[in-house]
Amino acid sequence: MTVHPASPASAAISERKAAVRALALGRRAALSVADRIEASLALCEAVDMLDLDPVSVVAGFWPIRDEIDPRPLMHALGQRGHPLCLPVVVGLRLIFRRLDRETTLVKAGFGTIVPGDASPELRPDVLLMPLSAYDANGWRLGYGRGFYDTAIAGFAADGHPVRRIGLAFSVQEVDHVPTEPHDQRLEAILTERGLARFNEREGA
Repeated sequence: MTVHPASPASAAISERKAAVRALALGRRAALSVADRIEASLALCEAVDMLDLDPVSVVAGFWPIRDEIDPRPLMHALGQRGHPLCLPVVVGLRLIFRRLDRETTLVKAGFGTIVPGDASPELRPDVLLMPLSAYDANGWRLGYGRGFYDTAIAGFAADGHPVRRIGLAFSVQEVDHVPTEPHDQRLEAILTERGLARFNEREGA
């Protein structure tokens, strides 16, 4: 197999993304444990502001390293009757498996926890998405693997677009997230400061 080198333009964007990612993750890492806990619990205060359809299937994520913890928010959504699921990396794509009281959780790559193979696959209506950085125009910077971008594009191509809500600490906001054609924009960002929507902003 022949490996083609990245174009100069693509390499430049990758370098810019890496710099922005390092800046935002450095800010996140500097937060105290108490600040992280308080911010994670504060997400629940905006649960009704999410304005989700009562039957929406919601995909959360299991936090790794010093990410904001979505589990209190997911519990609140589950109490409201929303079916929940978690992402699982299978090959080069994401699938989503049901999360409930009977779910067996297993260790997976990247230090995360996922539902085991016995948990049925669900098709989410809403993605609560982790990220390394975001900007005021709704652009999200992940961790460089592109799993969520690919999944979102696939859902849209199948006629099942999903709502895209980023979860982060407010210190992860940056002036500008470099983007490429495959990058998928957020509908909203939820931090300890509340919910900000992007779909009505200029350029949406």
